[in-house]
Parts: sequence; C-alpha cells; structure tokens
Amino acid sequence: MATSQTPYAQAHPVTAGGISARLDRLPATRSVWMLIVLLSLGFFFELYDLLYSGYVAPGLVRSGILTPTTSGFFGMTGVASFIASLFAGLFIGTIACGFLADRFGRRAIFTWSLLWYTGANLIMAFQDTATGLNVWRFAAGVGIGVELVTIGTYISELAPKHIRGRAFACEQAVGFMAVPVVAFLAYWLVPRAPFGIDGWRWVVVIGAHGALFVWWIRRTLPESPRWLAQKGRLAEADRVMCALEEKVAREYGKPLPPPEPAVDTTDARGAFADMWKPPYGGRATMMIIFNVFQTVGFYGFANWVPTLLVKQGITVTSSLMYSGIIAIAAPIGPIIGLAIADRIERKTAIVAMAALNIVCGLLFSQSGNAAFLIAMGVGLTLSSNIMSYSYHAYQTELFPTSIRARAVGFVYSWSRFSAIFTSFIIAGVLKGFGTTGVFVFIASAMLIVMAAIGIMGPKTRDLALEKISH
Repeated sequence: MATSQTPYAQAHPVTAGGISARLDRLPATRSVWMLIVLLSLGFFFELYDLLYSGYVAPGLVRSGILTPTTSGFFGMTGVASFIASLFAGLFIGTIACGFLADRFGRRAIFTWSLLWYTGANLIMAFQDTATGLNVWRFAAGVGIGVELVTIGTYISELAPKHIRGRAFACEQAVGFMAVPVVAFLAYWLVPRAPFGIDGWRWVVVIGAHGALFVWWIRRTLPESPRWLAQKGRLAEADRVMCALEEKVAREYGKPLPPPEPAVDTTDARGAFADMWKPPYGGRATMMIIFNVFQTVGFYGFANWVPTLLVKQGITVTSSLMYSGIIAIAAPIGPIIGLAIADRIERKTAIVAMAALNIVCGLLFSQSGNAAFLIAMGVGLTLSSNIMSYSYHAYQTELFPTSIRARAVGFVYSWSRFSAIFTSFIIAGVLKGFGTTGVFVFIASAMLIVMAAIGIMGPKTRDLALEKISH
C-alpha cells in the first residue's frame, strides 16, 4: 500500500472531517466501483442464505421434516417456525451484535460473520429433525444479521456522496441476483433427490460456496477510512486514503477535485445513549416504526410466494416455476436504481414504492390467471426491491460514524423482530382469509410505512454523511 501523501494531504493536517471530505470528492472511477462490487458479492451470498427459506419449504414438507401448517402458535414443526427461527437469529444478530463493527472495524466483522453463517448452514443441511433444523437456522440468522448491518455501514462509508444511492443500488442488484439463482435451483432440485440426497439439502449446501471467496474479497478491501479516523487512527486512515486517491487519480487522468470544507466530529465514544440525542432520537423512532412494518410487505411476499401461488390454484411444481420467473425481476429494481438512485430523494422513492406494493398485492390476490399472477408478482418484486435499496441507503445516512453500525443494527433489528411474528400471522391469515386477507394485511402495513417516512423523514440526497448527521 502506498505511504506517500497526496498533495492535498501534505498541505493540510489530517483530521476525521478532512478524511471524509477527501473521500466524498473522489470521482467514481473503476477503483471506487470495484470496492462497492466486492462488498456487493458478500451481499449476494448473504441474500442467497436469507431468501432460500420459502423456496426449500415445499421440499422440507415433502421430506417429512416440516408440516405445511403449525400445530399451536409457536409449534416447532411448521414452515412458519422454520422462517421464524431465521428471523429470531437475525433479530439477535442485529440488535445485540451490531456494535461489533463499530468496535472492531467494518472489514474484520464483514469477514467473520460471513464465515459464521456459512458454517451454520452447512451443519443445518444435514439435520433430520425440525428442532435441529430450526436451531441451526437460528444460528445462521445471527451471523447474517451481523453481516447485514456491516455491509450497509461499510458501503455508506466507502462510497463518495454523489454515488451513495447508486452504490446501494449496485449492492442490491448484485445481491438480488441470488434470488433467481436460488429460485431455479429450488425448481430443479427440490422435487428430486440427486444421488439419494434430498434436493433441498443441495440448495443449502450450494449456497455455502460463499466462504471460498471470503478471504480473496478481504485481501482487496481496505478498512473504512471514516471508521479509522473516528477511532483516532488518523495515520492509518490517511494511508488508506492516499492509496485510494493515487489509484483514482491515475484512472481519472487529471488532478482530483479539491475537497469541500471539512465537517469535523469530536465525539468518538459511540455509546448507545448517543442514539437518542437530538436529532437522532426522532430518526431512530421513525426507522423503528418503518422497519416493523416494511418487513410485512417484503418478506410477506418473498418468503410465501410459492405457497401463495398454490393457494391461488397453482400446482406445487408450477408454483416453483412461476416463483422462478418472478424471481428474475429481483435484481431488475436495483438495476433501474443505478440510473435513478441519485436523482430521486430517498424518502420519495420509499413512499412511492410502498404505494405500488399495495396496488400490485391487492390485484394479485384477486386473480387466478397465471400470466396476471406473474405480472403482479413481478410488480411486487420490483417495488419491494427498489424500496429495499432506498431504505438501506437511507438508514445508514441518518446516524454519525461513531454509532452508525450500532444504530443501524438497533433500528433494523425491529424488522427481524417483526418478521418472527409476521410468519405466524400470515400463516393464520392465509388459512382463515386466503390470499386476499394476506394482502389486505400487507397493504395496512405499507400505509404505516408511507406515513412514517413521508411525515418524519429528512432529505439526504447528495449530502455528506457528516452534514446529514448534524
């Protein structure tokens, strides 16, 4: 790594605010985008593990390990308990372990949490009881929860402000490529037993290949210079910035633009209590409300789409095929975001996509026509995933570097907590009121999402992180 200072660094003292200003003025060259893509690859493996639950559920029922319905509200043998186990782990990983990235660094926690959930999933793939399945799905969820918080924080701190929206769109576009991959693997493998091994086990084991890439990714990624500077490790932060500036300047082909005046932050404590000081307390409350209810729409459809299609009169095999077709749309929303993410205010995009989710969901519930169901499923997927990259960027922008991972982990954990109960509620609503009842439930949750962000949310587009958080 280069150690010589850039002309700007030689002429100015190194400060935390100066490091952030130097990073925010970087042009979006190949080296900048490469960092974002590498983190996005980590998100691909994470989403594969996060979203395969609904696609392997028919295979788990077929193998006799799980039952389609739950015996008792918290019964351990139903599909809902399998989904809830994951979200229980995600809740613990985000609410209790989000501080790890603030304490030990973005790079280290990115690596170890990926290895953790990969190992847990490998063990889970060889379980033969509902209890064993749920225990190891819970363990995997803890690691995935930590990773979710860390990747979002990492990207927000490495991306210059003028591409921050597109950086999150890139992360989601690469990550959501995992959805059609897992959907089609489930379509091919779940109804079969290659070499005498249940197809659902193959789907789980194939996802574990992410661990093979983790050390290669780690070697290329630098630690967040913002985090280093906030921790008082200014010399290290400067070395990281000098190396990055040198690469970007070569690719840019002309002198780098001068940084804007620095906004320095002096509080390096990063205590939990800091999250509730103005203006952060109101923002935390807003994001808790948002996360409790957005989960109903996002996972209410994503984790239940094969089951919802069966309820609409589609066969199990056809439902998996239709689910695969719908899943192709998963990365398209974020790909659209690569063109529009930094042109539209984040809160506006969230509110608009929640409204589209309501419309497509209610129309989905009223049809039995296969083509129309697929079209509305695609609309639901697009709206959910555009909202997803928008709010992942948004919630990382609302808090300062000293508490960013901790605060994002805390507010995001409420979506995981909500999802534990959402699985059981949707199972009950589906049984009693059919798909119409499910989407009326989802629509009500999306109305609350629209109100929370629309009324309480500040604007963040094209602002330095330090300006947003003060």
